[in-house]
Amino acid sequence: MKETEVGTSKAPEGESSDAELATEWQSIDWHEVERQVGRLQAKISKAVSEGRMNDAMRFSHLLTLSFSAKALAVKTVSENKGAMTPGVDGVIWTTDAQKMRAVKSLDSKTYKSKPLRRVEIPKKNGKMRPLGIPTMQDRAMQTLHLLALDPICEAQSDPFSYGFRKGRSAHDACERLFKAFTGSHRDDWALEGDIRGCFDNISHEWLMENIPMNKRVLKQFLKAGFVQEGALFPTEDGTPQGGAISPTLANMTLNGMHGLLQEHFEGRTKVTVVRYADDFVVTTKTRDDAEEAMAVLVPFLAERGLELSKEKTVITHISDGFDFLGFNFRRYDNDKLLIKPSKKAFDHIREKVREIVLGRGKAATQASIIVQLNSVVRGWCNYYRNVVSYGTFKALHDYIYHVLERWAQRRHSRRHRIWYLRRYWHRKGKRNWEFSCVVERDGKRIDYELFSPKQMRIRRHRLVRCDMNPYLDLDYFEKRRKGATLRS
Repeated sequence: MKETEVGTSKAPEGESSDAELATEWQSIDWHEVERQVGRLQAKISKAVSEGRMNDAMRFSHLLTLSFSAKALAVKTVSENKGAMTPGVDGVIWTTDAQKMRAVKSLDSKTYKSKPLRRVEIPKKNGKMRPLGIPTMQDRAMQTLHLLALDPICEAQSDPFSYGFRKGRSAHDACERLFKAFTGSHRDDWALEGDIRGCFDNISHEWLMENIPMNKRVLKQFLKAGFVQEGALFPTEDGTPQGGAISPTLANMTLNGMHGLLQEHFEGRTKVTVVRYADDFVVTTKTRDDAEEAMAVLVPFLAERGLELSKEKTVITHISDGFDFLGFNFRRYDNDKLLIKPSKKAFDHIREKVREIVLGRGKAATQASIIVQLNSVVRGWCNYYRNVVSYGTFKALHDYIYHVLERWAQRRHSRRHRIWYLRRYWHRKGKRNWEFSCVVERDGKRIDYELFSPKQMRIRRHRLVRCDMNPYLDLDYFEKRRKGATLRS
C-alpha cells in the first residue's frame, strides 16, 4: 500500500495500526509541544549568547531527540503551502496516521536523504531559477534540525541582518538604511553588493567545519543530489534551494561581515552593513571607503566559496539613488532622503494588473476580476505603505482605472462609453466611480468592491531593536506583532 493512500489494513506485528496512530496524533497537546520546544530553544540561544557552546550543543541534541520537536516538524511540513507537493518518491502526508508514523521515523542516527526533485521557476528578469523539492521525510528532518539551529543563528547574527529571521523584515532593512543616510553623521556612498549564485556556491567544506549541528545529518542534506528529467546529478557545492534549512545556512555563512568591516575601519570612519539574506548594502562616507570595504569582503566571501558579481556590484552616491529590496533610495536636491517604490516594482505590478484584466480576464466576470485584483494590489500596497508611496499609489489607481475601462470597452464595443461606465462603476457612500457589483449566491447578496490604492494610509515603520532575540525577548516581539508603539 502506498504511503499516500488511506488504508485500514492490519499493521505488522509490533507496529501500531493506522487507527491507533491517528488517535495518538489527535491526542497531541500542541500548546504543550510548542512550550517544550520554545523552552529548549531559549536555553540554546542563551547559552550561545553567553559563550557556552558545549551547553548549546547539548540542548540542541536534546531538542532533536524530543518527541515535541519531531511532532512540531511534521506538523509544520504537512500543513504549509507546499504540503501537497511531493518529492522524488511521490509521497505526501494527508492522514493523521501517516503524520504520526512520520514522527516515529525521524531518527538522526539512521537518516539517509533522498535526491531532490529539480524544477525550474521563472525569475522577474525572465530567466529561470532552479528549485529543489525535497521529499516530505527530508523536509521534516530539515525542519527538526532547523528548530535547534535557528536559535544559534539568532544569537550569532549580524546586528543589521534582516532576511529570513523571526520578527524582522525588509522594512527594517529599509529603515536602517534611512538612518544611515540621514542625521549629522550621515553616509553618502553605497556599495550595492550582489553575490553570484550564493545558494548554489556555498562551500560544503566550510559548512561542515563551521555549522554547529550533527555533521552526519548536515552531510546528508548537502550531498543529497538532485533528479532532473530522469537523470541523477550530484551536489558538490551550495545548499538546496527549496530546503527549509537553506536560508539559515546562508545567513550563518554570511554572518561576520559587519564585525569584519567594523574591525577594519575601527576609529577611522563609520561603516554600516545592512543585509537581507544574500543581498547587502554597505554605507560609507567616501567612495574610497566603499572600495576599501569591497576589497575587505572579497577574501571573506572567497573563504566560503563565494564571489561578488562584477556586473551587479556597484558603488553609488546617494544623490544618484539605488534600488534595494524593491525600494528606491535617493537624496534629492533639497537635501532630503526619500524612499519610494522602485520603477521596476511599479512596472511589475502594472504587468500583473494588465495580465489579470486583459490577459486571462478577457472572459472573466466582474466579481472574479475584483477578487483577483484585490488580492494582488492590496498585498503590493501593504508592502510599500511604509515609505513615500502616495504618488505611486495614485498612479497605480489611475492605471487600474484605464485598464478596466479598456476591459469594459472590449466587452461592449457597440455600446456608448457612458453606458458601460454606469454598468460597472457605482457610487459607494461618499465615493463616486467605484468599480463594484452585487452577486446573488444561495439567496444571499454578496457585494464586491475593488480596492483602491489611494485608500491605503501611509504609516512609518518602527525599526526593530538589533539587540533583541526572538527566543529570549518574547514580550518585545509579541508587542511588535500586536502593533504596539515601541521606541527603537
